[in-house]
Order: sequence, then structure tokens, then C-alpha cells
Amino acid sequence: MTVEAKICGINSAEAMRAAVENGAAYVGLVFYPPSPRAVTVEQAAALARIVPDGVVRVGLFVDMDDDGFRRILATVKLDLLQLHGAETPERVAAIRALTGLPAMKAIKVATPEDVHAAFPFVGVADRLLFDAKTPPGMEGALPGGNALSFDWRFLAGRNWPCPWMLSGGLDAGNVAEAVRISGARAVDVSSGVESRPGVKDPARIRAFLDAVKAL
Repeated sequence: MTVEAKICGINSAEAMRAAVENGAAYVGLVFYPPSPRAVTVEQAAALARIVPDGVVRVGLFVDMDDDGFRRILATVKLDLLQLHGAETPERVAAIRALTGLPAMKAIKVATPEDVHAAFPFVGVADRLLFDAKTPPGMEGALPGGNALSFDWRFLAGRNWPCPWMLSGGLDAGNVAEAVRISGARAVDVSSGVESRPGVKDPARIRAFLDAVKAL
């Protein structure tokens, strides 16, 4: 089975080249300043220019306002918007209309019931992304990229009417098991290919992408 991979939170040219040269289908740029992976508009524009045709440039946003989208998209070439905040279905629809770009909505999961939060976005978002929900009281928690996973069995056997991606605590060592259990056809990694928070390791990127190719 073919599984696509997304390397998220890229903030260096070296990491971007490692991702695209080793087969990433998606590359992610984070526009959320509290994150150690965040990039400026200028950095993002330069990194996006490295990406060849055929690789999807994803921008990660957390409750971004309209002016923010306009400012960033005036400079940075993106192909897909990843909405990782508290955006409602109505807000997702408005963002798609404003930008003219497809949107992927992140669904935060800790329990089987959390998966049901995806249903209102079906037919509104172009894609879904299932990520681990941050536990209450976690110090320094971010909307994503916390090296946390959830029980992949919550997604097993579900047939969604739109493409979806699995995220949360993945790395080269567990991605095969995650795909086997969840049935995911696309996976997203950030902290699992870092030497420390915010610093992507090209060797770990290669190892993760090799593990995905082996599927």
C-alpha cells in the first residue's frame, strides 16, 4: 500500500531539501509564533521556493485572522492550509472562500468520542488530520507537535468521505504499526524527526521517509 508522508515544522533549507529529496509528499511551514518551529513570512517564502512541483506546500495556522492570511499569502506560495486551532466549520468555509485554497482541519483526539468532532467538518474541509489532544495542565503545550500520540485503534475501520492524515507522536520506529492499526494512507511527523524541539534532523527525516516507503 502506498502511504504519503508530510514533514511538518520545517524551518531550515537543509531540512527542506532532506524532505523533498527523500520523497515527502507534503512539507509544512508553521505560522504560529509560540512554536519553536515557527517561521517568518520571509523565511517561509524562501523555503517554499525550494519545493519542486508535485510536493504540496502546507501552511499551519492557529486561529489566524483574515488580515494574517492575506499578508502571508501575498508573499508565500502555499498549496494547502492546515487549520490547527479552534476553527469552526463556518470559519473553515470562510477561510477557503477568502484564500481560494483547500483546507485541512486538525481534530484533537484523546478518547474515542473525540473522533466524532470530525463529522461537522466533512463536506466543509478538503482533508482531515487526526492529532493527539494535549492533556490538561501540560507545561509548554502547543496546538500540535508535542510528541504525543493517541490510541490508533480509535480510527481503525472508519471510512471517511474525504482524505485524512494521521499525526501525533510518530517516528521512524512506530509509523508502520500506526499505519497498520489505523489504516492511515497519509502520515504527518514533526517532533519525531527532530534532534531537539524546533530543530529538524535530516538523518531522522530520511529514516522516517524510508520507513514510510517500506510500507
